[in-house]
Amino acid sequence: MVDPLSQNRLGIQEQVPLAPMTTIGIGGPAKYFAAAHTREQLQALIAWARARDLAFFVLGGGSNLLFGDDGFNGLVIHMQLKGIDSVPLDDGRVRVTAAAGENWDAFTAYCVAKGWAGISCLSGIPGLVGAAPIQNIGAYGQEVAQTIFAVTALDLESGTIQRRNNADCEFAYRDSIFKRRLRGRAVVLSVTFDLKPGGTPQPTYPELVKRLDGQLDLATVRETVLAIRREKSMVADADDPNARSCGSFFTNPMIDAAAYAAFQERCPTDHPAWPMDGGRVKLSAAWLIERSGFHKGYVAGGAGLSQKHCLAVINRANAKASEILALKETIQQGVLTTFGIELEPEPLLLSEDPIWSKNC
Repeated sequence: MVDPLSQNRLGIQEQVPLAPMTTIGIGGPAKYFAAAHTREQLQALIAWARARDLAFFVLGGGSNLLFGDDGFNGLVIHMQLKGIDSVPLDDGRVRVTAAAGENWDAFTAYCVAKGWAGISCLSGIPGLVGAAPIQNIGAYGQEVAQTIFAVTALDLESGTIQRRNNADCEFAYRDSIFKRRLRGRAVVLSVTFDLKPGGTPQPTYPELVKRLDGQLDLATVRETVLAIRREKSMVADADDPNARSCGSFFTNPMIDAAAYAAFQERCPTDHPAWPMDGGRVKLSAAWLIERSGFHKGYVAGGAGLSQKHCLAVINRANAKASEILALKETIQQGVLTTFGIELEPEPLLLSEDPIWSKNC
């Protein structure tokens, strides 16, 4: 009898390099590697790994993570689920469902071409649709949580397919239930958005508003966002050495009123700050980094900071993951010493994450 979970039938390869599958270009090999083009393939690959007591990790676009130098001592499953469906709603909106393996920027281009408003400011963000709700991606005044209606995911404990509405996803700044309580326990399969056909963008980000100069059609917003991101080397570009990064490496700190008062005592000069809900204040991580002595183009062995954007830690010269992590810690300590503020990394650092580190 043919084994439906045999390695050959599932297309599982061995010792596959992971560095080329990430935007930062770093990471050792996966002990086992396979692509999942359907839900059934995904579930079969997970069953294969579990039958062998192997750890497994679902890889998207490789844009917001750092594999360790030793790679991953288990099965890496490359998410390749495809498909986009839409239905009109009675209130004039359109409900659009995209499979997790769809390229995010291609999806934004598709929606802009259709004239559906809601995500045009998120153009150019590398990665796949399935990662968007996990990180609650955001840029230039928009967050993906503003338009997500529901997220469908595979529950790894029960094996069931579960659909969570927006409120149940517990979205926050660069955060969600999938990044916290369900981290390592759920795999996003598709994301459903409510978008507005013929809607007019309402940009709020000052730099973008200035560039647009009143031109508020979706295509112009998208192209302007892409132009700004290219100038900062924040789009995937194999020919741009400053783009060999995980994107923004640190989130903007969100601190309470007492912490902000202490910060103001240490930093009496003008600084960017934005009031948030609950009396909290958001600070600029880039501003803190640069004023702690880490300028654009800062070099630390094979690692460094982008010459365009000091929030981007880059692989400048065949860096190892250990060099990236060492620079991360140096920057964190520098900002803490200078301003008393703790910076949190934005990418998933597999070799440091307690769920996966033992398998890296």
